[in-house]
Amino acid sequence: MTELAPPPVTGCRGAPILKERGQREVFCGLTGIVWLHRKMQDAFFLVVGSRTCAHLLQSAAGVMIFAEPRFGTAILEETDLAGLADAHEELDREVARLLSRRPDIRQLFLVGSCPSEVIKLDLSKAAERLSAQYAPRVRVLNFSGSGIETTFTQGEDACLASMVPVLTETQERQLLVAGALPDVVEDQMLDLLEALGIGPVVTLPARSAERDPAIGPNTVFALAQPFLGDTHAALTRRGAHHIAAPMPFGEEGTTAWLAAIAREFGVSEERFDAVTEAPRARARQALARVSEPLKGRSVFFFPDSQLEVPLARFLTRECGMEAVEVGSPFLHEAIVGPDLDLLPAGPQISEGQDVDRQLDRARAARADLTVCGLGLANPLEAEGLTTKWAIELVFTPVHFYEQAGDLAGLFARPLRRRDALRLEAAE
Repeated sequence: MTELAPPPVTGCRGAPILKERGQREVFCGLTGIVWLHRKMQDAFFLVVGSRTCAHLLQSAAGVMIFAEPRFGTAILEETDLAGLADAHEELDREVARLLSRRPDIRQLFLVGSCPSEVIKLDLSKAAERLSAQYAPRVRVLNFSGSGIETTFTQGEDACLASMVPVLTETQERQLLVAGALPDVVEDQMLDLLEALGIGPVVTLPARSAERDPAIGPNTVFALAQPFLGDTHAALTRRGAHHIAAPMPFGEEGTTAWLAAIAREFGVSEERFDAVTEAPRARARQALARVSEPLKGRSVFFFPDSQLEVPLARFLTRECGMEAVEVGSPFLHEAIVGPDLDLLPAGPQISEGQDVDRQLDRARAARADLTVCGLGLANPLEAEGLTTKWAIELVFTPVHFYEQAGDLAGLFARPLRRRDALRLEAAE
């Protein structure tokens, strides 16, 4: 197979990790519903929470008042929180009302929130009871999106992990790709795998319940997202085997991801090169067009989405940036280890967060670009730092060859804007 760029003499897998356990500045896992409800066409996400939860989801999704999305909130009122009402009876009533009005629902997720976690509402028991009641037409599952339990992207991880135990058994040799991708990106991925002669290929999540994958000891799986630690564990418990690889960001990452799968399925070097040569060239050309503002610039990552390590690898090796600090909420070595191997030594690797201490380090470093959450971006911009919203990296298609230029452009845009403003001020 075509050689990748040589790995750095010293990568970051064995680098000292600064582990911090303090105040965090992240969205809760409920936010993942915004992209999951678009992906799973016959699913509904019922958040058992407060009006604040409902406002968060509506704001994050930009839902119009006349739209009927496939998520909602079962509001916990004061009587529920005070224990004056039977929350399970009320939940059963809301579910019955929802399913009678929406006969298209095939999967119903009861999603825990901070309020339901605080009052110890057992949604797992509720899901078992309701699933037995509405089977086989509707499958009811539950997961937690609570800010007490989860950070930003862990909502998707918890959702997919909740699905794994109920997937049917198979002995078939197959590839499972885990991680929600926009349909157009998923189709690009499936076309590449088909051209390589790899199959059958199934995805988690599937676009509908009837297409949910089966799983067994002959299933091998690759992750399309680096934040799926619980899903990784759940698939492993079902007997599936993980193909470790860098995440498919950029030309190098995509090629390494595909190459790891190709080796597992015995694809010849000639076929691999023939299939990937043209898209690799397009990705390199796209990167050359948009990455010039990034070359020689420094970047500082606050922990937010767990995309930080593979993105730092992409920016340093494919866009010529220098990473000062790479923070991540969690570092799952079995998942991000291959990206750490490729990330050149030098940056501080940090896990978890003590936001005040990290802010001090970011102010001292004054990197050319600071990648952080929405809550930190405006204050840091006011202090003269150029920022990139981490949330945009999750909501924008960024995987695989055809999106390589778009991914670099997301980081180049704030730097171009800053340079233009400075030029205008100088004039």
